Amino acid sequence: MVKQFLAASCIIVTLLLPAAAAALDGRVTDAQSGLPIADALVTSGQNVVRTDARGLFRINAFAPLIAVRAPGYGRAAQPIGPGAMQPVAISLAPILPKALYLTFYGIGDKTLRGAAINLIEHTEANALVIDIKGDRGMIPYKSAVARAGEVGAQRVTTVRDMRGMVEFLHQKHIYLIARVVVFKDDLLATAHPELAVRKKDGTVWHDREHLAWVDPFRTEVWNYNLDIAAEAAALDFDEIQFDYIRFPDTAEPVFSRESTEQSRVDAISGFLAAARQRLAPFNVFVSADIFGYVCWNLNDTRIGQRLEALTPYLDYLSPMLYPSGFQYGIPGYRDPVAHPYEIVSRSLKRAVQRSGISPLRFRPWLQAFRDYAFDRRPFTGKEVRQQIDAAESFGSGGWMLWNPRNDYSSSGLRLNAPSGARK
Repeated sequence: MVKQFLAASCIIVTLLLPAAAAALDGRVTDAQSGLPIADALVTSGQNVVRTDARGLFRINAFAPLIAVRAPGYGRAAQPIGPGAMQPVAISLAPILPKALYLTFYGIGDKTLRGAAINLIEHTEANALVIDIKGDRGMIPYKSAVARAGEVGAQRVTTVRDMRGMVEFLHQKHIYLIARVVVFKDDLLATAHPELAVRKKDGTVWHDREHLAWVDPFRTEVWNYNLDIAAEAAALDFDEIQFDYIRFPDTAEPVFSRESTEQSRVDAISGFLAAARQRLAPFNVFVSADIFGYVCWNLNDTRIGQRLEALTPYLDYLSPMLYPSGFQYGIPGYRDPVAHPYEIVSRSLKRAVQRSGISPLRFRPWLQAFRDYAFDRRPFTGKEVRQQIDAAESFGSGGWMLWNPRNDYSSSGLRLNAPSGARK
């Protein structure tokens, strides 16, 4: 099945730029409708501008390569040679990533990876979320980031050639999202206890899984994760997704700075601002996973995630809308596992009402695993479809299915649906 969203197949460029021009003018439009795309990001080197309501942009001191992306669309890049002429007309093809998640081990396991690819070939799914730095701090390929080897993140290699893997999956027209777990990092915290979250008695704090975390206030921690993210961008992943981009959800730990709501929010948004700047030259989408209740809570949920403070730095926000995670329910629905559609739909609508941004910038995580918090009911194709329908009716920028065992079924998915088309 052909999935038409690769950047190479969706760019139309007309060049009319005098060699002596000091600025580059252009317009970005939808490849299907021809309508202008507002708020698209146009990147040339470290210079980044956004298109206006007419899809127009002007970029000064441009580099030989111009790159464009916009939520709900694929990426595009075009060389700008000397003596070329303006304006530049760029057309982007719509895409809605519909993803399956593969763990650190799942991407390297031929059976699990093959099953996911098979589903993508035969259903509406068209994307993979792949652990590039997983929940335990491991990196599945031989990284050039020196600290990765130092802290033990390279003890196990599950993918011998990640660049080759990315090329192979792109040849199958699969949109690729690199998941980077940030502040939950037992390996870094163990190797460098000076960077670890601590108890009040000064010893290293551990979570319910007996794993240590690193301090979100420490720029050394930021830089390590940004090095990994930049490496994944250079490998040509379409998107970098930061997970555990938060403080621990308990009041017990202490940090290198006083933990107040404002200091926590500043730390998380500060990291994302640094990520945005570091990744700008790669024209890669930037996203982050957030708690489901962040859509509802007006404070930072005690973890540093305040919705309005996150939106300036992200292309996509990915609330984890697993009904099992809503332990208190939501207004009108106190038994969330019995109402998967309503949990997803109402949470997304609440998030848009608060943030004022396009629904396309929300791509939720959906539950594809057995309930663990209420009655332990299985989430079958019926429940998965209800969640997908809620996300698509809302107009989200796709969706992602989470199953920690990488055990997915075609039940609940549309068979042989065209990908890359907006519903």
